[in-house]
Amino acid sequence: MELSCKPQEYKNNMEISAAEKMTQSETSKGITPTWGAVVSMALCAFVLIASEFLPVSLLTPIATDLHITEGYAGQSISVSGLFALATSLFISALIGGADRRRVGLFFTSLMAVSGCMVAFAPNATVLMVGGALLGMTIGGFWSISAAIMMRLVPKESVPKALAILNGGNALATTIAVPLGSFLGSIIGWRGAFFCVVPLAVISFIWQWKSLPHLPPERQTKHAKDVFKLLSQRRFALGMIAVMLLFMGQFMLFTYLRPFLEVVTKSNDSLLSLILLGVGIAGFVGTYLIDILLKTHLYSLLISIPAVMAVVGIALIFNVSCVLTTSLLLAVWGLIGTAAPVGWWTWLSKTLPEDAEAGGGLMVAVIQLAITLGAVIGGVLFDHWGYATTFTFAAMILFTAAMVAFITWHDSRARLIPQTV
Repeated sequence: MELSCKPQEYKNNMEISAAEKMTQSETSKGITPTWGAVVSMALCAFVLIASEFLPVSLLTPIATDLHITEGYAGQSISVSGLFALATSLFISALIGGADRRRVGLFFTSLMAVSGCMVAFAPNATVLMVGGALLGMTIGGFWSISAAIMMRLVPKESVPKALAILNGGNALATTIAVPLGSFLGSIIGWRGAFFCVVPLAVISFIWQWKSLPHLPPERQTKHAKDVFKLLSQRRFALGMIAVMLLFMGQFMLFTYLRPFLEVVTKSNDSLLSLILLGVGIAGFVGTYLIDILLKTHLYSLLISIPAVMAVVGIALIFNVSCVLTTSLLLAVWGLIGTAAPVGWWTWLSKTLPEDAEAGGGLMVAVIQLAITLGAVIGGVLFDHWGYATTFTFAAMILFTAAMVAFITWHDSRARLIPQTV
């Protein structure tokens, strides 16, 4: 196969090693961008995240209707997380030689089935099964999404495709909770959950029409044992940085609402406005990051957690000014929501031949980090208050920035050109 590697292209993309350039040139040569398929995947991400966030605003009516406690109803979220973790770890081995188009369609249909089960759940058991199916979709979809994006567009357009994909995530994060609460008050919690079903069906039809056939690429030695990827120092360092980033982020963000209600004395209207601002800033951030990813990938991976840590500390000392707090949280949303785009781009460049296996392991790491961050943050918040919680979160985020820097430095030490 003829390979092209223009000097200017090499100069503008110094963050990819020579070996990675060869692999990506081979896999992306002749690719015609299928942006319709990319947007259909973004719609799927939107529906998926909306389904994941809906229970947060509807726990009380769910518990009342099913005659269970709110804590028990909330376990459906824990069940989703557990199945997402398990699916992401084994997805690469499970799908084997299956056409990735069919795999994507399967998980999208599973999301619709999950929505129906939850909406018509007669008891808590069916509710939990619906949550489990949603968790399988979360783990499976996000594990293969980066690898699919890499095959839908040329390599130079992958960051843009990932930004569009995560734009669906950001939009759902922005509107899912308030919209779920609003719909629940009008058509009930079952009606609110059922609203995701037609959207999932539309996403399925769109993917069915737009996604090309994606036969499995050459199976690598890591496809059936994703943990072997951790023997690669650069990848292992990256996973540590990812885990610390999401742990610190959710240690603070999970308890942002009680902080705003109790400490800054924000009423419901102001609280909704602040959180909406955070979501809108995050939505904007997922698109702005594409401009910088092509030339400053590691700068972003290092600076994002560092700036988030500064914001976390600043929040402690600005509790008396709601405007300043709102602006700080807007900065948090702008860069924090965009962080996954950076790390998915890093994965596509670090493991061009193992994107599925690496993606599965990264999803598992993120799910574990979110759980640990929420649990540890809850203990700190209950016993020592917001200042201690935010301080620990900032320390973890600073550590994430340091590990990201070490990851970049390790790449340079291995004679892989990287641009900061």
